[in-house]
Amino acid sequence: MNKIKRSIRFFNTTGPCNPWDHYMLPPEDRLVGAQLHRYIRDNLYWVLHAPRQTGKTTFLRNWAREINEKREAVACYVSIESCQGINERAEAMRTMHFAICESARAWELPIPELSLENPELLLYKTMRKWSELVIPKPLIVLFDEIDVLEGDVLIGFLRQLRDGFTERGIGKFPISISLVGMRDLKDYITQSKDGVPVNPGSPFNVKADSATIDNFSMDNIYHLFTQRTEETGQEITKEALDYLWDQSRGQPWIVNALLQRATMRILDETSTETITLSHIKEAREQMVLARETHLDALAYRMENPNIKKMMETLFIGDVDMDMANGEAFRLCMDLGLVHLEKGIPSIANPIYREVLARQITFGPQVMIPEPEWQWEKPDGSLDMDALLKEFQVFWRENSEIWEEKMNYTEAFPHLLLMAFLQRVLNGGGYIDREYAAGRGRMDLFIEYKDKSFIIEIKLIHEKQFPDTIKAKGLEQIAKYRNIKAPDAPAYLVLFDRRNEVKEKAWNERLSWKVLNDITVLEC
Repeated sequence: MNKIKRSIRFFNTTGPCNPWDHYMLPPEDRLVGAQLHRYIRDNLYWVLHAPRQTGKTTFLRNWAREINEKREAVACYVSIESCQGINERAEAMRTMHFAICESARAWELPIPELSLENPELLLYKTMRKWSELVIPKPLIVLFDEIDVLEGDVLIGFLRQLRDGFTERGIGKFPISISLVGMRDLKDYITQSKDGVPVNPGSPFNVKADSATIDNFSMDNIYHLFTQRTEETGQEITKEALDYLWDQSRGQPWIVNALLQRATMRILDETSTETITLSHIKEAREQMVLARETHLDALAYRMENPNIKKMMETLFIGDVDMDMANGEAFRLCMDLGLVHLEKGIPSIANPIYREVLARQITFGPQVMIPEPEWQWEKPDGSLDMDALLKEFQVFWRENSEIWEEKMNYTEAFPHLLLMAFLQRVLNGGGYIDREYAAGRGRMDLFIEYKDKSFIIEIKLIHEKQFPDTIKAKGLEQIAKYRNIKAPDAPAYLVLFDRRNEVKEKAWNERLSWKVLNDITVLEC
C-alpha cells in the first residue's frame, strides 16, 4: 500500500480520496450519529448511510488503515458491489465470499478461503474462518455498497451476520461490522419485504447506531482549498467561495468537481493565478453540459414514474400533502436529491436543479427550431421583450400539440418555456432556477452578457381567481428581484390552465402589459 506522493495534489471526483494524491478533509469529522470508539470497544454492529459521492468509501478505507496502524485489531474494507443483479442466494454468497477473499488479499491480510459447497451458510463460515486467521487480534469488517443486495439475498446476508453476532469475539466472529450504503438499513428491509415495515424481529436487529455523513460546511470548503494555497500559493476570492457554496450547498462531489475544473482545465494545473468568480461560473457551466457520471446518475432517476411525479410537484411549486409520506420522497432524500429547506421540500442545490431541468427539457429543446428572428439588441445584449413575445407566438402555435407528448402534464408550461429559453441562450447565457413545494411558483434568474433578468412563472388552476394569482405573483417577484438584482427587468408569466380559458380564442388568451414596473405576460 506504499504510495508515491505527487508533487502537486488535485481535487478528486473519481473513487475514494487518499492524502498522498488528493486534497481532502477527514470524512470522519462530518459523521453524524456515530461513536467510532464505542463500536470497537463495546463490540458493536452499526449502519452508515449517506448519498453517493459524499465520502463514505473514503472514510471506510481511511478508518480501516488507522485501525490497522494501531495494531490492536485487524480491519478490512470489503465492497460487495460484485453482487449487483444477483437474485439467487447461493450464487450471491459465493460471489460475496470471493469479494471478501480479494479484499483480504488487497489489504495484505490472511485470506479466508473455504470450500464452496453448501453456500447457504458460506458468509457465516467465511466470517468465522477469517476471525480464526487473525488471532490473537479481533476482526473488524466494513461492508460497502450494500445497496446492491435485494430481496431474499439481502435477508440471507443479514441473518448470517446476526447469527454470528451472539458469538462474536476474538477467533470466533468479527467483533464489529459496519454496513454502508445510500439508505438506512430499515429502508432496504422494508423494500425487500414488499413494503412491510420493519418489526423487532428484523434480520438485523442488533445494530447499535444508524449514522450518516454531512455535506461540507462553508468552513470545510475554505479549509479544503487552503491545502492547495499552502502547497502552490494559489488563492481563491471570497466571492468565488461564496458562489461555490451557494451552487453546491456543500455537496462534496460538486465542490471537488468545480475546483478540479477551475484549477486543472480552465487554468493550468501549475498556475498560481487566483481563482475568481468567473472561473467557478465557467466550471459550473462546463460541468452541467458535460453531464458527468454523478450528475447523469441523478438524471437517470427521473425514469422512475413516482420520482417524476414528485419533481412535477416541485417544478410548479404545488402543495401535495401526501408527498412526504411516499417511498419516492424518502428515496430522493436518501439520494441527496431533495432536502428540507425551512421544512419545505426542495431540490438539494442549484446544480441539481439545473441538471434535472435540462434533462426534462432536452427533448423539447432540440425540437424547437433555431430562432430566425432578432433576439439580440444592436449592442449584443439580450432583447428579453422580443424573446418572450416570440415565446407567446410559439405557445399559441405549439402548446396544444406538445402538451399531449410531454409526460409532465401539470408542469408542461414551465418546462416548455424553459426549453425555449435554453434553446436560445445555450452557450451565451446562464439560467438559475428556483422551485420548491408549497411556493406556488418557479423563479428564473437569467444572466446574459453581464445583464440580469428575472422571470417568475405561475399557474392559474380551476376555481382560482386570476386577479388574486396575479397580485400574489407581482408581490412575489418584487421580493425576489430585490434579493437577486434590484435593477433587473422583471417578467411575470401567467399560464391560465382553466378549462373556460382554453375554449377562448387565442387573441383573448394572450396579453402583454406592464404593472408596477413588472412586465406581465398571460398565456
